[in-house]
Amino acid sequence: MTTHAAPQRRFGFWRWVWLALMILGGYLAFVVGGIWKPVPPAVVLPAEPAWPGLYLAPGLPFTNTMLSALLASLVFFVPMLLAVQGFVRGGSAVPSGFYQVVEMAVEFFWNTTQSAAGKWAKRIFPFTMTIFLYVLAANLFKMLPIHETIGYTKVAHGNVQGYSTVVVGGIHLLDGSHPYDAAAHAGEAGHSESAGGEAEAKYWNSPEPCENCEVVPSIRGAATDLNFTAALALVTMLMVQIFGVWALGLDYFSKFFNLKTIISKPFFGLMDFIVGLLELISEIAKILSFSLRLFGVIFAGTLLLAILGSMTAVFVPGLLVGLELFVGIIQAYVFSTLALTFMSQATVSHHGDEHSEEAH
Repeated sequence: MTTHAAPQRRFGFWRWVWLALMILGGYLAFVVGGIWKPVPPAVVLPAEPAWPGLYLAPGLPFTNTMLSALLASLVFFVPMLLAVQGFVRGGSAVPSGFYQVVEMAVEFFWNTTQSAAGKWAKRIFPFTMTIFLYVLAANLFKMLPIHETIGYTKVAHGNVQGYSTVVVGGIHLLDGSHPYDAAAHAGEAGHSESAGGEAEAKYWNSPEPCENCEVVPSIRGAATDLNFTAALALVTMLMVQIFGVWALGLDYFSKFFNLKTIISKPFFGLMDFIVGLLELISEIAKILSFSLRLFGVIFAGTLLLAILGSMTAVFVPGLLVGLELFVGIIQAYVFSTLALTFMSQATVSHHGDEHSEEAH
């Protein structure tokens, strides 16, 4: 008769390390305070220059969201290309590691595209797969803590709550324990201007501490900029029209301007014409829904993380990061799947025919 020893409970070393770090973080944030105290974010909708005076052209700044999109592309796509090249050069017939993950994702999207687009799958697949990877890269890269935290100081203005700064090694750190008291300085005319010019355009370049400043992040999530999502939506809907004309010729536009039966069947022809106009309005509305859906979800998630991070510190924001990671993946999948649906529908005649002629 054999006996089995009861399994011993193992208390891993790292769980105690993480617990100690959470306690330390809470102690620094809410007991020590100062530069350790979380600062509520300055909610600014438009993207701002990644650095003062950094412009691509006169009147066209290189924004913090542009920098994030560029870095996301490099950080995400370069390892992917290296993984593919490493697999090819290795000569192994069995994928493994990161390349196996890449192959599973590509195979999944290829099967989805083939079932939706049929004969046009080879033409449509590169666009929808690129959209998924690019949006996914931007959303995942946004999870890194370098976003919305590191940048340059600017004199606060408007309804933004400013804070005093502490200079450590020439670097300005916001002191969360000392918010700027606007009411106490309300009677001081030109207070912000005396600190260094007009508040709306003044970046704090002085080595002295600032009394009323905010941080302009040098890196901000790409999808939190409506310009990014709108540009992506415009390109996507442009490709929808291109595939429609490619598959059906100029007859594709008859679904928007249907005049074929307006003379022979005046009543039904008029109805068809009105339906076509509604279809045109719907096509334009897709640009708005595409851009606003992605922008709204990602911007709201970023704001939620920042606000709760300034109120709770360490533990709760960590849980929300996991939720944001899931939302970022889902939004990339939704955007690419909708693009696939619209592109595949554009290749089908609105008269109910099958997919148009086979792509040569």
